[in-house]
Amino acid sequence: MSTSAAKHLDALWYQTVSLGTVTLLAGAALALAHTATGPAIAAAEARDVAASLAQVLPENFHDNDLLADTVSIAGPDGRPLTVHRARQGEAVVAVIYQMTGKGYAGPIRLVMGVDRSGTVTGVRVTGHGETPGLGDKIEVARHPWVLAFAGKSLEEPLPARWAVKKDGGEFDQFAGATITPRAVVAAVRQGLELYATQRSAMLGDDAPAAPARAASAATTEEAAQ
Repeated sequence: MSTSAAKHLDALWYQTVSLGTVTLLAGAALALAHTATGPAIAAAEARDVAASLAQVLPENFHDNDLLADTVSIAGPDGRPLTVHRARQGEAVVAVIYQMTGKGYAGPIRLVMGVDRSGTVTGVRVTGHGETPGLGDKIEVARHPWVLAFAGKSLEEPLPARWAVKKDGGEFDQFAGATITPRAVVAAVRQGLELYATQRSAMLGDDAPAAPARAASAATTEEAAQ
């Protein structure tokens, strides 16, 4: 083997070892960073979830830990859906879960609370990409529109009225942004239909009868503000 060929092989070996070493070090650094920041990220996510749950079902409506008291069911798309159970004593009095609507600019994620009778206790939008100044009125911080769902059920209004007024329904739409509120209305209705079909799975077959409601859905919504 010529001297130049040997030098080439040495250089190639050196580059390979160097690249491998750098890759291992980078992987170790990422793993260390994840280990160090993982708990903090998880804690922040838990706080965000707790805050959204409290907005649709205030603390005086239950006496258990909503984050810890959960059950998994099949969602509308067949994927696992986490349901948070609210209890008074041992009785499940309400449930909270997430739904997703098809907005103008993509998915609209929301969290909704439903009491044992199938009545909405509150709805909050937790994520969306709708047009600022138009579609973003679904956020409670920008407009009170979403508060109108409190106290609604599949009986009030009737299913045919679960639509925006432009479509012959009961709910207001926004000027220049009908698709966005239409998507939220459809998602909330789908959430109520999910509760109607999976009530036993959400509440638990052995859940005792719920005590008398401490407050109406409207009062619950006011307390959450």
